[in-house]
Amino acid sequence: MPLYMDIHKLPEGTSPDDIAQAHFADLRIQGKYDVEYVKYWPNHDCGKLFCLVHAPDAESAQDVHREAHGLTAEKIIEVPPELAESFLGGGEVNQVGAATLPDGQNRDLDPGIRTVLFTDIVGSTSATQRLGDEAAMIWLRAHDDIVRAALSAFGGREVKHTGDGIMASFASAASAIKCATRIQSDLAKKQNEGEGEALKVRIGAAAGEPVDHQNDLFGRTVQFAARLCAHAMAEQIVVSNVVAELCIGKGITFEELGEIALKGFDQPVRAHAVPWTL
Repeated sequence: MPLYMDIHKLPEGTSPDDIAQAHFADLRIQGKYDVEYVKYWPNHDCGKLFCLVHAPDAESAQDVHREAHGLTAEKIIEVPPELAESFLGGGEVNQVGAATLPDGQNRDLDPGIRTVLFTDIVGSTSATQRLGDEAAMIWLRAHDDIVRAALSAFGGREVKHTGDGIMASFASAASAIKCATRIQSDLAKKQNEGEGEALKVRIGAAAGEPVDHQNDLFGRTVQFAARLCAHAMAEQIVVSNVVAELCIGKGITFEELGEIALKGFDQPVRAHAVPWTL
């Protein structure tokens, strides 16, 4: 059965209990429409609620809301199941159906914001031509091993391999930054140990809600992170202003880059670099 995400605007003053009661009302009648609401992400900071639901079609999901409590969704989009799990985690929910952060702490509600991170191997094409396919694959596997170890250490989920890098998702912006610095320091350490040809990457990260204005799951956030990665220099980590703001109070240092021009973005965007050392 197709998987959908619906997006509600939370009325001012809506409490967690109000949301839970609406969710329970959905569960009571969802069988009538062959619908199954899986979990929800309340984000009071941005005034939105995201619900994940299996349904024959979007209108059936809307019918459940309409009959259960009248709080219909502003927007409903179809979600590829593999993306839902990669970006939004597995089935972690608390006793009232709200998604929780993937650390087992049910008191920590998942706000639905994700930080998307890209790595990109610098000079991968020229390295393949210079080293040959077999040696270049060893080079690539070294990158993959280091990145995946860092993702495992900091709770990142690999979304896909891009050929010369990896795209990942994090529930925590601070964890994404710590992962990025671990990747750069581990690669530099490998280079200092003289293990093969120098392997350098650029890293970019951006944070956003599960959907964007074009009804594309993580569309703008993904594009933003990819462009920031492309803008970064070798061994540099460049992040969006939202990522930096989400890390306030987390003891992470940023270097202001000002506004930078990115391909595909009409206006310059504010960005930051993340300093790191071995």
